[in-house]
Amino acid sequence: MGNRLSKIVTRTGDAGTTGLGDGSRVGKDCLRIDCIGEIDELNSSIGVLLAETLPETVRAALLSIQNDLFDLGGEICIPGSSVIGQAHVARLEARVAEFNEGLAPLKNFILPGGARPAALAHLARAVCRRAERRVVHLDNSEPVSEFARKYLNRLSDLLFILGRALNKEEGRGDVLWAQVRNQGSDVR
Repeated sequence: MGNRLSKIVTRTGDAGTTGLGDGSRVGKDCLRIDCIGEIDELNSSIGVLLAETLPETVRAALLSIQNDLFDLGGEICIPGSSVIGQAHVARLEARVAEFNEGLAPLKNFILPGGARPAALAHLARAVCRRAERRVVHLDNSEPVSEFARKYLNRLSDLLFILGRALNKEEGRGDVLWAQVRNQGSDVR
């Protein structure tokens, strides 16, 4: 791979196209490239979270997820490819159970926030949901592995749980949603 990446400026995309992993060229605005970009943004948002001081168990889980997301981007880059499988989804489900174990049951909706690492986990969750929506949209026109969709769905669950767990780790509770009830007051 070193020889392949030795030249970063290629100018091959100057006309608004880019190459897929199968050698075909598509517009940079095509849905498949949009999905790859969403997955890359998700991976980058997890990278920002990893820049924080985190418990080692969270750090290890996120580093593993970053590698999975790189594989998922590669899968989307090669039409018909399947890299992410049931084992990847099962690993996320196990981590959801692991990190959820010490958390109090939810009785209210929560807001994304609290400690900085928790807020970044919630931001990554929102980016993950967007990536999932784009992959579902792609799947409506071109086949995508069911495990790609499932992986992103479970990952958003895990990022939600990590947001809660990181707030707890920082000695903070969940940020609870307080429904504002306007009972005749004039709020401006």
